[in-house]
Amino acid sequence: MDKNYVYPYSFQFAKGNKELSLYKESHKANVDCKNAIEKAISQHFDGLRLEKNTAEQVISQFGYDRVNFVLANSVQQKSYDGRFSRDNKEWANSFFILPDKIQGFDKRLEYAVDSHPAVLEGFINQARRAYQALNLWEAKHCNDATGLNFEGKVMVLRATNLKDEYKNPRDQLVLCESGFGCSPTASGRKVFGRFLADGERCQYERSDFIGELKAEHLPDWAVEKRKEMGVSMVEGQSMGGMEMQ
Repeated sequence: MDKNYVYPYSFQFAKGNKELSLYKESHKANVDCKNAIEKAISQHFDGLRLEKNTAEQVISQFGYDRVNFVLANSVQQKSYDGRFSRDNKEWANSFFILPDKIQGFDKRLEYAVDSHPAVLEGFINQARRAYQALNLWEAKHCNDATGLNFEGKVMVLRATNLKDEYKNPRDQLVLCESGFGCSPTASGRKVFGRFLADGERCQYERSDFIGELKAEHLPDWAVEKRKEMGVSMVEGQSMGGMEMQ
């Protein structure tokens, strides 16, 4: 398993689907990440301010996805605390973190950071700025995927499906070509295509995509790459109604 992979499901789900090893590895990493955040804050807070780039040090060890997941969980578990800003609470609530109780105990509490909320707020701000600096494509850059046929479309991959070294706007773009998952009504979910940046073939689930990149955001290099791959895009048409060049 990728050391930075965050298992998103509960213990009960993992047990029922024979994925307990994935759950246990990820949960342990969440706890280790929580401890690393507390240690970093303890070492780099001088009583007045948190040292610059403290969050980046933990991100380099545990990855963006896990640090964001642990921080979002920490705020969700302490949403009553007014020392967290409204903006950070809204950010944290955008993460869907499933309930995970075993014999009445919520396992999510084991990776909720216990540092002082006001200082943790500063750490969260640092982590969010580091993530925003990646300049990734987001939902606001995309046409909604609901009801959309993906065939022949340049789709935006969710950054959580990419390792940290590939978390950049270029590697989020996939030219979708085939698979039942391209259809919004098919029961199959697999989507086959190619990374637009280098043409490497890939496959993902339909739910792994945010949406279709809006035409006004499509970079010049992407337009050229799409032409090289032999696809002439006609706005509003799927592959079934397109000319192939």
